[in-house]
Amino acid sequence: MARRAVEQELSRERILEAARHLFITKGYRAISMRSIGQHLGYSHGSLYYHFKEKAELFYAIVVEDFNHLGHLLMQAMVRPVRDGVSKAEHIMMEFIRFGLDNPYQYEIMFMLRDEELLSYCRAEQGRCFDLFASIIRQYMKEEGCSEEDIECVPRTLFLSMHGFISYFNQDRVTFAEIEPSALSHVRVLCRNLHHQPGVQ
Repeated sequence: MARRAVEQELSRERILEAARHLFITKGYRAISMRSIGQHLGYSHGSLYYHFKEKAELFYAIVVEDFNHLGHLLMQAMVRPVRDGVSKAEHIMMEFIRFGLDNPYQYEIMFMLRDEELLSYCRAEQGRCFDLFASIIRQYMKEEGCSEEDIECVPRTLFLSMHGFISYFNQDRVTFAEIEPSALSHVRVLCRNLHHQPGVQ
């Protein structure tokens, strides 16, 4: 097949979708560029038009998934919240929803232990935390929280959400199945964020 035809027919998006599925179901080490090409019905050489190596392809998937999560958090920040739920609780619930409804993506993003891949994930994990922390810190400032809490609490909240997601993802529990428990969890975590001295 001519390179131009391959370029037109085998899109970057199709490759990412197939590779994500294979990495999730078979593991990073078990998958090669050749096996991804076979899955798509193309020679592995056609993949190199878009990606130089498997690690670059993996990183593209990680970036795409983190960008999607970041977009969801930004949407949650501006979307009206339901009665009885604070803005911080709402944002945390959206994070938990993503983690539970996308368990395989979440595993790739936050839980892989492959040394070759950690460098790809750490930078994106850091950017994700920084976005979450900036949203929570803004909320805490509006609520009159102390500077010490504003600095330290976002990391505690983030790690607590991660623990919740990781625990329930072991059994592939969906967000809909566990939503009341998730709300109870974030309410306990956020209990002191809007009861600071001087705040009504």
